[in-house]
Amino acid sequence: MTRFDDLADAVLTGGVVGAADALDVLRATDDEVLPLVAAAARLRRKHFGNTVKVNYLVNLRSGLCPEDCHYCSQRLGSQADILTYTWLKADEAVKQATAGLRGGASRICMVSSGRGPTDRDVERVAGMVGALKAEHPDVEVCACLGLLRDGQAQRLREAGVDAYNHNLNTAESHHDAIVTSHTYADRVDTVNRAKEAGLSPCSGLIAGLGESDEQLVEALLALRDLGSDSIPVNFLMPFDGTPLEHTWELTPGRCLRILAAARFVCPDKEIRIAGGREMHLRSLQGLALHVANSIFLGDYLTSEGQAAETDLELIRDNGFVVLGAHAAEAGSPHSAAGAGSHAPSKRLRGAGTDLPANA
Repeated sequence: MTRFDDLADAVLTGGVVGAADALDVLRATDDEVLPLVAAAARLRRKHFGNTVKVNYLVNLRSGLCPEDCHYCSQRLGSQADILTYTWLKADEAVKQATAGLRGGASRICMVSSGRGPTDRDVERVAGMVGALKAEHPDVEVCACLGLLRDGQAQRLREAGVDAYNHNLNTAESHHDAIVTSHTYADRVDTVNRAKEAGLSPCSGLIAGLGESDEQLVEALLALRDLGSDSIPVNFLMPFDGTPLEHTWELTPGRCLRILAAARFVCPDKEIRIAGGREMHLRSLQGLALHVANSIFLGDYLTSEGQAAETDLELIRDNGFVVLGAHAAEAGSPHSAAGAGSHAPSKRLRGAGTDLPANA
């Protein structure tokens, strides 16, 4: 038994993790990472079994944002080479969402760049949601449109939106170092507006923004206090052309520790491995699923993810099933699902050839 097992025991019997224990998780040594993951996995299995919730992003409007978030490729003044376009038509939004549902997603996240929606924008999204739910009545829809004003959360709820995402992103004590065009209080206010309207609050963070361990813990405790049902944990993707373009603070082990800290602080909440997963977790993505219980399928807002089939294979190969999938679709986690797609590749380089060795 390790001290992390003791901590898991305490949480499983109703204990609440404080700042000191969360810091201890973040500062686990390399030798302690596997025992840490095993302990966090006990909490994950307790609340979510062997399921993984699959989410799919539809970027309704890309770029063109007036805010100055230092980490964002869509920010004011960004020189990042990304797609920029104004609002998708409703039929295109439904088409993109349907592709995600066919790929295995159960929640569609409809996202728009900008400070916040106008009432006309809210009506536009309400129409998209209505059209999507007419074709796919069981789909969960999460909207992410920025800062909300009076009545907008209620209108989205009436239109069939189930959840609203607005990330805190970082600790209150670090917020002004990463954005100046809105306040931390603005973000908290929007999450509270969503909650009051009956929308499930989805709020998370971005790791790797220059924050300290203490500030990461501060952010996680704030998310718990805010009552976030779903906590996306993003890892900074330092786009060229943004103020944080040369910021590389994360390792795969660091990312695992952050996810474990999130699980211990919020044991019964959806912990989603979000943007930057492939870049920063790399070969440890599968191990991370033993801590987190949710991922995005395929691409992100302005960056490509790994192939959607690779995401589903990742879930299967690590002994998990997609939440909501029928048994035949999910497949046995111990079966040879997809085995035919991995025929051996004949060696045509190195010894016996004129081509360089793979070394």
